[in-house]
Amino acid sequence: MAGVFINPKTDFAFKKIFGSKRSKDILISFLNAILYQGRSIIEDVEILDPYQAPRIKGIKDSYVDVKATIVGGKTVIIEMQALNVLGFEKRVLYNAAKAFSVQLNVGEDYTLLNSVIALTITDFEMFPETQKVISRYKLKEQEELTDYSDDIELVFVELPKFQKSLEELETITDKWLYFLKCANQLQAVPSSLDSVPAIHRAFEVAKQSRLSRKELEVLDKQQMFIHDSRNAILKAQQDARERGLQEGRQEGEEIGAKKTAIAIAQQLLGVLDADTISQKTGLTIAEIQSLPH
Repeated sequence: MAGVFINPKTDFAFKKIFGSKRSKDILISFLNAILYQGRSIIEDVEILDPYQAPRIKGIKDSYVDVKATIVGGKTVIIEMQALNVLGFEKRVLYNAAKAFSVQLNVGEDYTLLNSVIALTITDFEMFPETQKVISRYKLKEQEELTDYSDDIELVFVELPKFQKSLEELETITDKWLYFLKCANQLQAVPSSLDSVPAIHRAFEVAKQSRLSRKELEVLDKQQMFIHDSRNAILKAQQDARERGLQEGRQEGEEIGAKKTAIAIAQQLLGVLDADTISQKTGLTIAEIQSLPH
């Protein structure tokens, strides 16, 4: 059965739900839930152009999915990433640094720079060493862990680690994570989510029926690309495992043959000379001479 709601884990859908000028209430609720544990820290946002043009010639342009200004003049950049591509960790750092640096025009004072939060949502695990769904990183002294500054903060949300069922949802953070992970699998809006006004609005925006034919085509192409890319990665991993097993079997056979040759050589010690034993077993003279008598 076709989904009633578009998949928020595609960047097209994510931008449509959270990055529209008409989605300010949705974005405010979402950011308060993810960044501030549901507290109403952010009361207003200004949604900005996600295109990040460099101030210096020769520096690479970059795009993010959603960019906004929040409380205290902070900039928040948000990326929804479905595939774990090579160099992604460095791209997160690059975009955060770019968002920090492009605030200034040439010649302006560094004191004018405001803090940047780079919020990255992934549909794969980035940090397998921890089971935390939401991780936060800042610049700190290596041993005493004192802060260098709060100017750049990296926040990661790893959706595969979120395992709560609908009945287990307790906080507004839980509900937004469930929306991101499961919205496209639902045929109706659960009452526990529908009771949150911003999430109710998010489901309204996410209705397939509200999309134009062109938007549906873009969404379908993105989902097909993600599906094909994941299958290609799985195929490469399977091929690598099979090569590893084959190499392991070959290595095992070689080890077995070596042990057999050594056992035969030990039986022939004192019966035949080392040259003859070498010819019979394939062992070197040095290997034969090192065997215990």
